[in-house]
Amino acid sequence: MPDLEVRPARPEDREAVLAFCQQTWEWGDYIGYVWDEWLNNPQGKLFVAIEDGRPVGVTNIRMLNATEAWFEGMRVDPTFRQHGIASALFNAQLAEAKQRGATTIRLITESTNTAAIHLLERSAMNRVGSYTTYRAVVAITPAKSSYALETPVLATAADLDDIIDYLNNSNIFPAIGGLYYQGFTAYTVTSDLLLEKITAQQLYILRRWDRLDGLVIAEQRSGHQGKHLFIGYIDGTTESISMIAYAMRRFLPDFGLENIIAHVPDLMMVRDAFVGAEYEWGGKIFYTYERVLI
Repeated sequence: MPDLEVRPARPEDREAVLAFCQQTWEWGDYIGYVWDEWLNNPQGKLFVAIEDGRPVGVTNIRMLNATEAWFEGMRVDPTFRQHGIASALFNAQLAEAKQRGATTIRLITESTNTAAIHLLERSAMNRVGSYTTYRAVVAITPAKSSYALETPVLATAADLDDIIDYLNNSNIFPAIGGLYYQGFTAYTVTSDLLLEKITAQQLYILRRWDRLDGLVIAEQRSGHQGKHLFIGYIDGTTESISMIAYAMRRFLPDFGLENIIAHVPDLMMVRDAFVGAEYEWGGKIFYTYERVLI
């Protein structure tokens, strides 16, 4: 068996890596869009696996903050699978995370990726949450009468304590690992993050019967999916979530957007809420894995 080397990526590795990533999904892969960013990010490191003198695997690590590392973008050339390449890449990420002082590492994988799940669970990674995706466009049908009664509003700093109390008593919050999703990256929900989202006018709350009854973090994003409104966390009862989700569709023209993408907890009550708000399910479920290093 040829020697396997894992080393930091170099600019000249790009062409070979993108060649074996072409068939990752039906539409291709996003690695080409982020290659330069990952290669030059001082808060991360892009690795390639070399076998027979050429790149046959790739993966990236990013430090989200001083203690949390995010693993992403692992790909292995289909003709070189079952060579231990994925394990070698994971071990390189792990060593880099420890060297940078990470105390927690996380990543996302599709629920159908049995090979990755086997590697992760063998590597002491624990599943801490799962989510699924929904999409919708501008609400053009008349709002259902119950949805017109209450509308979510932007939270203010004065709402922060109520929001924290709400999340501390939520059934949804622990089911998603206490995480907020920004695209395909998960961040720990802390008081600082909540305040940051409030300041950025990206956190909406729904009050009913003089109490907090639901909330959502929604931000405008752009990427290979185009410009859209992105929901990275939502909480409430089935009814309040549905009301909030429908309201976000009504808000789209105010943002100059036509589409909304939501990464939401894979729970029946949340699914029912988004179906009730006339969102279309993306058909995939994603698992979030975590490992505490201390």
